[in-house]
Amino acid sequence: MTTRSTPIEYRRLRAPPEDRTALVDPPFEEVAAVVEENVRLRAGRDYDFQGVSLAELCGQARPELLREARQRAATYRDVDSSGADQPGLIFLAGHQPELFHPGVWLKNFALGTLARRHGAVAVNLLIDSDTVRDTALRVPGGSLSEPQVEAIPFDLPEPKIPYELRRIVDRRMFADFGRRLAAQIAPLIPDPLIEAYWPLARQRMQQTDNLGACLAQGRHQLEGQWGLQTLEIPQSQICESEPFCRFVAHLLARLPQLWKTYNEVVREYRRVHRTRSITHPVPDLGVDRQWLEAPLWVFSADDPYRRRLFARPCGDQILLSDRNRLEIGLPLRPEGDAARAAERLGELQRQGVKIRSRALITTLYARLVLGDLFLHGIGGAKYDRVTDLLMERFFGLRPPRFMVLSATLHLPIERPPVRSEQSREIRQQLRRLTYHPERYIDAANGDRAENRSYPTELIAEKARWVKTPQTSQNARSRCRAIRRINQALQPWVGGRRGQLLQLQAQASRALRAEELLACREYAFCLYPEKTLRGFLRGLLPKIA
Repeated sequence: MTTRSTPIEYRRLRAPPEDRTALVDPPFEEVAAVVEENVRLRAGRDYDFQGVSLAELCGQARPELLREARQRAATYRDVDSSGADQPGLIFLAGHQPELFHPGVWLKNFALGTLARRHGAVAVNLLIDSDTVRDTALRVPGGSLSEPQVEAIPFDLPEPKIPYELRRIVDRRMFADFGRRLAAQIAPLIPDPLIEAYWPLARQRMQQTDNLGACLAQGRHQLEGQWGLQTLEIPQSQICESEPFCRFVAHLLARLPQLWKTYNEVVREYRRVHRTRSITHPVPDLGVDRQWLEAPLWVFSADDPYRRRLFARPCGDQILLSDRNRLEIGLPLRPEGDAARAAERLGELQRQGVKIRSRALITTLYARLVLGDLFLHGIGGAKYDRVTDLLMERFFGLRPPRFMVLSATLHLPIERPPVRSEQSREIRQQLRRLTYHPERYIDAANGDRAENRSYPTELIAEKARWVKTPQTSQNARSRCRAIRRINQALQPWVGGRRGQLLQLQAQASRALRAEELLACREYAFCLYPEKTLRGFLRGLLPKIA
């Protein structure tokens, strides 16, 4: 192992601001060179996982990944099984099994088309150890001039537990979700994709009551109908595999060094990016007396709430604990063979004790062991610079390069252009009416009450005060006099002020409507199929 590495460099990654634009880094035409470099790195790596080399670990994990992913996908859609025994190149991406926006969905299509072009197998990881954040979808409706966003639920809210254990609570609500969503968005989008997608999700509900599986498998079926050849596998299934247990046993055996390195690189990231948040990009690993926190979760079907996993050495064992009721011994020493500990971790998984990797370790394992190219969104790309440093400083290995993709697609709703500068211009005009009303009084058009004479004397009095040099003796009286005159002149500009206030209200409504309708975070199933297909074809012309 080594602690030598390059320092973190600040990298600004932002979502594309304009409609139908994308962030693709590196460009598609450079992917071949990136993959070639990553393969060369993998062939030259030498690392010992306490009895198993990195090459041997990859040789076990990669065929098992493809075999398990094919078997799982074959239960609900057609799967291309060509080359099943020859893994070759593997391209990976990953996301929670939720209803994400089209910019995230782009990763799936780029994954499949890039894999097809470069002769690789595409595998999407379903990060089902993450908790279900929401069971309702924000859906716009109402009129074009005054749209309203409503949260349409697809299930009843429940305490936050991981997707892998989250069951559908209200099956009737889930089944009826597509109809309610379509009705809400109908005034704006008459043909949303939900009408084709949701019957597939409902069909999956007949085979499984797992919420994330229904959402993901229905979407995966739809992708297959569109010609996309990818595999999908839950992270939970990978975490229960023998190679992953071996990987985790090694991390636990070297936890003091991992704990130190992990916290160092996370804090370095915060310094470079000048962030004060103690949870960004991830929280530090904690310590509880002799117990060090590992970058792992632990939970069970009987107690489904994620808890932090702690460990400490005890003779020839390493004890694992959630610092509550759970305490388990692993036959493991820092320098000994980790085979028995890996076997014990596998036994625990089969007994229902679920040990799951957190974000940095999930992508570290995927990039180091499972794949030849990983496709990230913006969020993952930011925190994976920390993963790069973990590979360099803990494993002493040069990290493989990854790809970053994201895009912005607005709902295809024709609406009049809105200038954000208009509200600012109106505010400036209202301010001038307050402080310089004499400039806007039109004697010829009589912008005054019917029996009111033109305020010649007031205007002249203000002019005298303005011309009077300000001194310490007259500053207060001069200011009060000018304010009094400005206030007295307001009736002569009341008509103009009323017009501006009306324009200001109209501009505010237009800006609010634009903000709601141009949001990039709406779920992919709210868009028409034609819009989505055209969008994806336009962004992937060189690999289609």
